[in-house]
Amino acid sequence: MPHPLFARRYWIFDMDGTLTLAQHNFQAMRMALGLPENQTILESLAALPSTQAAPLYARLQAMELEIAQTAQAAIGAEPLLQALTAQGIQIGLLTRNSALNTQVTLQAAGLAQYFTAADLISRDCAPPKPHPAGIQRLLAQWQAQPHEAVMVGDFVYDLQAGRAAGTATVYLDPSAQFPDRAYADWCVQSLVELLA
Repeated sequence: MPHPLFARRYWIFDMDGTLTLAQHNFQAMRMALGLPENQTILESLAALPSTQAAPLYARLQAMELEIAQTAQAAIGAEPLLQALTAQGIQIGLLTRNSALNTQVTLQAAGLAQYFTAADLISRDCAPPKPHPAGIQRLLAQWQAQPHEAVMVGDFVYDLQAGRAAGTATVYLDPSAQFPDRAYADWCVQSLVELLA
């Protein structure tokens, strides 16, 4: 029996920690960049003057690229993407990572073949989540309505972006803690559960 979400014909995935195993130590990255502990990296950089932010963006890109090169697919990611594409469901990706690192990550994890370039939305082509612009861009190019779509992610920004765009939201948390469940329509510990 396919999961009820398979009735939705448009699926948007977060990348790091959702389709791929989480590897980023954001605390260590913030420290290395000299950014405040209590704010996410992109928001901290956006608040700086461009002359100060530019070299930090370059260092961030280098750190992320190193991580991207060793990316591994999350358990259930490939079978889920196979099942969705076999049923003619449109899939896209929305990440706070850069365009280059997105491509490197998907190649390293063996998932690149499931996406077209136009369906990979990075921080280089849309305001980063929790802003809904990336989801809205995908829906517009697919000529899809929000109620036909689902956003799948492991972080509150994924869920907030989905809510703001009007899609269903799936919250992936391997720990089963689900601290941000208020923003989720479905909670799963593994992508495998979406195949059940």
